[in-house]
This record gives sequence, C-alpha cells and structure tokens, in this order.
Amino acid sequence: MTNEQYDKALELCRELFLKKAKDYGTSWRVLRTISVTDQLFIKALRIRTIQEKKTQKVGDDIKSEFIGIVNYGIIGLIQLALNNPAVEDLALEETEKLYREQAAFAKSVMIDKNHDYGEAWREMSQESFADMILVKLLRVRQILANEGRTIISEGIDANYVDIVNYALFALILIAEGKHAG
Repeated sequence: MTNEQYDKALELCRELFLKKAKDYGTSWRVLRTISVTDQLFIKALRIRTIQEKKTQKVGDDIKSEFIGIVNYGIIGLIQLALNNPAVEDLALEETEKLYREQAAFAKSVMIDKNHDYGEAWREMSQESFADMILVKLLRVRQILANEGRTIISEGIDANYVDIVNYALFALILIAEGKHAG
C-alpha cells in the first residue's frame, strides 16, 4: 500500500516539475547547494507559519508547499550528482531522466527505512514533518559551513533524501485525509 501511495504522490510532484520545466526550462541549474537549501527552508518555514497562525494570505496551500519541497529536494540531489551548478538548459528528456534517478534513490531509502522503522511516519503529525524538514535543512547549512565535511554524520545528499521522503509522507497523509492540505 505504501509503495503505491508513494508512487502516486511522487507522480503528482513529477508532473508539476515537468510542466514547470517546459515553461521555465532548467533555470534551477544555476542554483548552488545553499540556494537550494534556502528555497527548501522558505517552503518549510511557510508551512510552519501557516500551521501556527492557522491562516494564510497567499494562495498556495500546505499541500502545494510539500510538493515544492519534494521537487526542490530532488533538484538538490540532481545538482549534487551533476556537481557543477551552471547557467545551462538541460533537454527535457535528460531532465526527466535525472529526476527519475534521484526519485528512485529516495524511494529505495524509504523502503529500507520503512523496514527498520515500521512506518512510524504514519503516526507523525504534519507539524513534525515540517519541523524535521527544518532540522535537516539546518544540518545542511552546518555541513556547508564546515565546507562540506562531516566527522560522523550523513552528508548533504542523505539530508535531502530524508526531506523528500518526509514531504512525500506528508502528501500521503493529506491524500488520506489525516492531515490538512
């Protein structure tokens, strides 16, 4: 059940990503890791603010922000894999291939962690997803401040994967009606 729900939520994100790629090209290729991290931070902080204020003034809802987090997280993974932020436009076919590769990697991590954690995420609050995403982003900022080096901890890519998966879990629970969207 989780695999199908995960795939459905991911497909929603991928479709939007590809439509935006058709509209804007791959303008995101210019983003460095800190810029991707900041975009993710803005989206996660907006979710938290909406949760706390219980109101919003801009049209994009919490569900839209989680979709954005998935897509920026995958952008971050693509950028790390390509290892050269550049002013360049990738072909749509190449962009979709890179997206699918990083999404498949995130799903494989999810499957392994679900095995070990017993789908504990199904009992988490939407607030916890937003908070955990913010924690992961603060960790990425610290890793960047350490010039990309860690002593014992996971790297930037592992944090991006967790961010993508937390956002997809939130989307699954929104689709199930367990969380507000």
